Amino acid sequence: MTRTLVLGGARSGKSAYAERLAADSGKEVVYIATATAGDSEMAARIAHHRTSRPAEWTTVEEPLALGNQLLRWSSPDRLIMVDCLTLWLSNLLFSGGQEYPEVGEITLPALFHEQQDMLASALTKCASDVVLVSNEVGLGIMPMGAVSRCFMDEQGRLNQSVAAICDRAVFVAAGLPLVLKG
Repeated sequence: MTRTLVLGGARSGKSAYAERLAADSGKEVVYIATATAGDSEMAARIAHHRTSRPAEWTTVEEPLALGNQLLRWSSPDRLIMVDCLTLWLSNLLFSGGQEYPEVGEITLPALFHEQQDMLASALTKCASDVVLVSNEVGLGIMPMGAVSRCFMDEQGRLNQSVAAICDRAVFVAAGLPLVLKG
């Protein structure tokens, strides 16, 4: 079993790289998609991704309970690909339906940390090879709003914790992979 974290910025080629890893594995692929269609543009993106995946791959759409799905589909003859941790983190951040202040301390929903703990546990128990895609959001300027800064901080923490569990970490920029670990 191998665990690979694929990081990169928007349109860096990280998903395409992860999909090549999955296709080249020779294993049955279960693709866990975390996106939700909050507007028509995102719905079009999701539809495009659905049609571009190989027909033989199993697609599971899971916006919140990612760890549960990893364990549900766990099998030594499978590779599970998760695309992506960034959208999953956004889903968790806004799972309580609350409004966040522009300034001041952000109180995260209870589900936020529960699901992150479940993911970490599932990654250590999963019998499948796993490829996880995530955005590296901390390379730009400091965001102005409190919720944006909170998201950037939590994304950085999530990437660090997942990278610590993974055997490999790869950063993709301009479609080019740079191996960071493994």
